[in-house]
Amino acid sequence: MANTFEVAVFAGDGIGPEITAPTVEILRRMADASDAYSLTFTDAAAGAAHYAKTGESLPESSMVAAKRADAILLSAMGLPDVRYPDGTEISPQIDLRKALTLFAGVRPVTVKAGQRTPLNMPEGKEIDFVLIRESTEGLFHTQGCGEVTENEARETLLITREISEKLFKFTFELAQSRKKAGRGKGRVTCVDKANVFRAFAFFRDMFDAEAAKHPELTADHAYVDATALWMVQKPWDFDVMVTENMFGDILSDLGAGLMGGLGLAPSADIGLENAVFQPCHGSAPDIAGQGVANPMAMILSAAMMLDWLGINNDNAGMIADGKRLREAVEDVVAEGRVLTRDLGGSAGTAEAASAVLDALFVS
Repeated sequence: MANTFEVAVFAGDGIGPEITAPTVEILRRMADASDAYSLTFTDAAAGAAHYAKTGESLPESSMVAAKRADAILLSAMGLPDVRYPDGTEISPQIDLRKALTLFAGVRPVTVKAGQRTPLNMPEGKEIDFVLIRESTEGLFHTQGCGEVTENEARETLLITREISEKLFKFTFELAQSRKKAGRGKGRVTCVDKANVFRAFAFFRDMFDAEAAKHPELTADHAYVDATALWMVQKPWDFDVMVTENMFGDILSDLGAGLMGGLGLAPSADIGLENAVFQPCHGSAPDIAGQGVANPMAMILSAAMMLDWLGINNDNAGMIADGKRLREAVEDVVAEGRVLTRDLGGSAGTAEAASAVLDALFVS
């Protein structure tokens, strides 16, 4: 009998529900066609719209559902005109990261041959790297609690051994699995600013200690400013990069730009026991309800979820379906016939999602 996995689904704000519905439908279709696993879905309320109605951005019942679930699928969250009294944004996704200690933010960047990209790509080159962003501390440590006076403002950057050692272990294991699967060179790059900040020298020392345990992999370092330059000049050289929270926040958007926009940028925030999978983009309330939102980042995040569940539960069928779903999206985008308007096309949300379904079950 196939294993059953529960997925907590946060539909989110703005375009969130519009991209969540077709993604869940694709997952249902794939699970129904598989004899290796089945999926159940539990809706969980959260977000800015929920806060505006109830005064709660992440109800306790939703946190309970998230902790109980085998995986969390979370859509775009937040609305620009709905904020906490101190002016900060409604960000349940960050609350989940901290509450569940989801220290590894996984941001894959993939550009296949023939795919539109702002870069002038040399013939035969493809981009396939992963940026790992520490997701619970760094310069986000004092989020909403920084010190502000009339003449000064201070925020605290925190890097701890407890989190960093887990982060680097995760990073090297990911590089190892990518190399084994033929997707990566077995290279891990620590992105920091160790020439200026003692905190990043500390960060780098812990990276080097983990690197010494993996002689089969290549480990190196790069300053964050140089990395931004090289991500534009030669992104095909990277394999796995790991960095601090704020640096990762910035570089992951640059990675999305290489792919053509945030509409193609999936993500995962992973801890020792829980994981959240969500698109990198915002809730885009200006186009909500029009049926034109790009669902691809959400669908790619779902593919990452299948892969993670498969690896954690030794389920080859889920791993295969995660790969199949990712490649279906990549093929649709690279072919270029069915693109949403943010990618230069005219397809709506439903048409784009249907093209992925066709790639999965018709081609």
